[in-house]
Amino acid sequence: MSRRRRRPATRLAWLLVLALSTFLLPPVSAAGTAAAGTSHTRPVPLTELTVVSEQVAFGLQRPIALTGLPDGRMLIAEKNGTVRAYHPDTGLAAEPVLDLTARIDTSDNERGLLGITPAPNFTRTGILYVAYTSLPDGTLTLARVPLGAPDRLQVLLTQEHSEYGNHNGGQVAFGRDGYLYWSLGDGGHANDPFKAGQDLGTLLGKIVRIDVSRSCGAKPYCVPFDNPFVRTPGARPEIWLYGLRNPWRFSVDPVDGSLWIGDVGQGLVEEVNHIRPWQGGANLGWSCREGTPVFDPEQCRPDVHYTDPVFEYEHFGTDGCSVIGGVVYRGFATPEAWGTYVASDYCSTLAYAVRPKPTGGYETATIGRFPTQPTAIATDVHGELYVLSDLPGWLSRVRFERVQPAPEGGATNR
Repeated sequence: MSRRRRRPATRLAWLLVLALSTFLLPPVSAAGTAAAGTSHTRPVPLTELTVVSEQVAFGLQRPIALTGLPDGRMLIAEKNGTVRAYHPDTGLAAEPVLDLTARIDTSDNERGLLGITPAPNFTRTGILYVAYTSLPDGTLTLARVPLGAPDRLQVLLTQEHSEYGNHNGGQVAFGRDGYLYWSLGDGGHANDPFKAGQDLGTLLGKIVRIDVSRSCGAKPYCVPFDNPFVRTPGARPEIWLYGLRNPWRFSVDPVDGSLWIGDVGQGLVEEVNHIRPWQGGANLGWSCREGTPVFDPEQCRPDVHYTDPVFEYEHFGTDGCSVIGGVVYRGFATPEAWGTYVASDYCSTLAYAVRPKPTGGYETATIGRFPTQPTAIATDVHGELYVLSDLPGWLSRVRFERVQPAPEGGATNR
């Protein structure tokens, strides 16, 4: 297996960007404006934060993904293939703004419309990028489509996935580099039956990175020249990261361009990975490892470097079952929480907070609970948090509250 050469200059440049973003710049909203009066605010310890949720919409049919638009609306993808619009001033629109049900295979609990994100030039083009399992056999599909015009959908990239209905991944997001990232599960069932996680010849168990602003030859996209496996014989050049089981939800930090990935475990460990822009080609371990514990020794190789998760938790003792990867808070309503990554679990609903320490390593804490059965955590145009709940069909707004630390020997007061 080829080993990717490091690019020290690129790594140094991103380190400088991260340092400036963390310590010198004021919080920035998703709309690109700095939060007024917050340039001297520093994040507080995670143990002094808690999340509070307020239901703002209901009646959704298995909502599984959401994304903010420049005009203040949020688009909510429903599993059956419809997309609904919500605006905080007018509420949830009665009719879908996009209907892809004629294309969607929903034959399994985990199949359906899976991911949605607007194009960087959405205001001008109205283009959305969507991920779904397509009829008739559950093929994992990445496509683009103008909002409200399903007949103009264009398929960009597919991966066969007919044997099992689960582990489809499905997150789509644009990076700060302008490229589109898409996550795919390992093929389903259990125990990585196709040994896809460590196989660079398939897109299963990977996060891919492609340039959708142009086409190359017969492909309606191009492969970036600095993708890590472009020159690796037998490897799919679209691959950016590998060794994943089911990366249901990942997000891009708009400040430093890093990826935060919630990768669903098998039966023991749920994990969160934090991948910097210079770490393309990282091997996240599956199915040699599940989190940090070894899972299948036959899939482990002594000459391969495995990238550890920055946070993991066991099912036992937490009632967890499936990590729901979240987002880094870059809003301005609560500057004390700026830079905090927030995730959850479908079963336990615990709110997990993770934040890099200036001196290295990560600070972690449990900071409350989300509403039942969270399926996605995302932000509006201002960088404020929202969460979807599956079978109840809810959309909830999330905010942070400051918890005052208790004096020694005393009780904690809000």
